[in-house]
Amino acid sequence: MIPYFASRPSPKIVFGPGTLGELPSLVRELGGTSLFLVSDPGLARAGYVERARALLVAAGLPVTVFAESRENPTESDAAACAAAARTQPIDCFVALGGGSSLDTAKAANFLLTNGGVMHDYHGYGKATRPLLPLIAIPTTAGTGSETQSYTLISRDGSHEKMACGDPKALPRIALLDPELTATLPRTTATLSGLDALSHALESAVCTKRNAVSSLYAEAAFRHLSSAICRVVTGQPTDADRSDMLLGAAFAGLAIENSMLGAAHASANPLTARHGVVHGHAVAHMLPAVMRFNSADPAAAAIYARLESLLRATGTTSLPLIDWVTDIVARSALPPLSSTAIDFAVLADDATRQWTGKFNPRALQAADFVSLYQRAFGPHDPA
Repeated sequence: MIPYFASRPSPKIVFGPGTLGELPSLVRELGGTSLFLVSDPGLARAGYVERARALLVAAGLPVTVFAESRENPTESDAAACAAAARTQPIDCFVALGGGSSLDTAKAANFLLTNGGVMHDYHGYGKATRPLLPLIAIPTTAGTGSETQSYTLISRDGSHEKMACGDPKALPRIALLDPELTATLPRTTATLSGLDALSHALESAVCTKRNAVSSLYAEAAFRHLSSAICRVVTGQPTDADRSDMLLGAAFAGLAIENSMLGAAHASANPLTARHGVVHGHAVAHMLPAVMRFNSADPAAAAIYARLESLLRATGTTSLPLIDWVTDIVARSALPPLSSTAIDFAVLADDATRQWTGKFNPRALQAADFVSLYQRAFGPHDPA
């Protein structure tokens, strides 16, 4: 018997090299006449923001640019973006960048259209008025925010991540142009790619998995697993960049229709308390969490299915968890030391992370301590 589920809609997905050129026609398709373009300083310096702006202006579409998005956006960042959006009459958002730019644009959309502060939207479905249409253009293959109705915003001060979601916040169009990821530094491509892989693997086994999310998770894994080894070793091809971008978007749809798990729950405290970049933190915790989850028969069966895909495609002869461990090792990320880390404090934080509640095996604080011990090895806190 297939359990009850209700699927969530997908944005219109426009994929292909050079599809950024379709941006003006996509804006008009949504009825947009005056735009607010959200991006970040790095993309502005690289010329991508001006490229997008020029396409829109040439089509007779006025644009206000906010290129000040920051990594792990906070409540204050969302408020600053919304304040900039209020300076001109706008009727459509365009978000160009990684997950932080996309999250900042979504957050500003909440505040601009519904007022209040971001904490008002912590949870799901709390916007009472319509949001403006959003076109999401990812320049990294990682978060999958382009296909999700949630924005992740950190609390000022505590850096606790708030998931603020609403069906109206889902991008209307996800524009996937792999040419925009061609100049990604290896470290950025690696961290975002490992994040996307963790999304596919966690959504595949979470307790909210269902027939629709499972299709997206497996499709994401197929695309990501075929390319990620060359990405983390700094040798991606054009085909690899396409696979990673599609895989990240499909993984986002898998999350949208299900949830995540303990790898994210245990990674977020590492980011909040010790400044570990999110993709690095998740990749560091993922193998330990998968080994923990493999004691659950249903999760083990799903892992076996994904492992069979690796073998069928000739990707590797390693068992799935060993393959993931090897990919993380090949990534040449700096080692994380347990010095000055209090596992008990991290574990207490992890128990309050919403993603952990959907892990296939329930965890208490002691279980999270064990996960940290397994991931970090010998522990010598200061």
